[in-house]
Amino acid sequence: MSVKTYPVDAAAFAGWDGSIAGARRLQRELAQRVRLVDDFAPLRRIAGLDVGFEDGGTVTRAAAVLLDAHSLALQAETVVRRPTTMPYVPGLLSFRELPALLEALRALPEVPDLVFVDGHGIAHPRRLGIAAHVGVVSGLPTIGVAKSILVGTHAAVGETRGARAELRDGETPIGTVLRSKDRVAPLIVSPGHRVSLATAPELVLRTVTRYRLPEPTRLADRLASRRGGYTGAPRP
Repeated sequence: MSVKTYPVDAAAFAGWDGSIAGARRLQRELAQRVRLVDDFAPLRRIAGLDVGFEDGGTVTRAAAVLLDAHSLALQAETVVRRPTTMPYVPGLLSFRELPALLEALRALPEVPDLVFVDGHGIAHPRRLGIAAHVGVVSGLPTIGVAKSILVGTHAAVGETRGARAELRDGETPIGTVLRSKDRVAPLIVSPGHRVSLATAPELVLRTVTRYRLPEPTRLADRLASRRGGYTGAPRP
């Protein structure tokens, strides 16, 4: 039986043979390069990344925004469209979306000091969600901000802003379930690269204004989905 393979973007997936099994192997390898320590410069510019889809899912629409880290004012935005070359496979979201996201990130006029990604960091079965993959490949500090759990369990979370519970996969802490606003559904926050488990939720809270989502991913989400109703596979 032949093994189905997908196009390989060398810049995003060095060493991948294009197969599903190979993608999972690469995730395990890259996860060893993730650093869960605070290793970022004083924040001046922060970016947000998200992906939507156009034309019935055949076109991947990646959005990147650049914000002033103090005022949260929008400084720049980019949109990249690329043909969608891989279907949604649970746990392999980055292999579908990463090439377009990296292109959008590179198109920003300045390099951000920190990147927020709509999706998971290490809160992933193989500890390499899309935020961690972006971080390892780009070398930039990253945080994943997701709307639902991909893996792990947690205790009950209080109803007020800032309430949180540790997300654990067995005995291993992998993120934080964070209430960003009073009485709204909590966010799943996990570091991607060069950010610690303790610091990631604090940075998210610093960028939450009137809305549930932090400004970097909220603005990126609006830009990524601007062209209508199809938003691709569910984003955990």
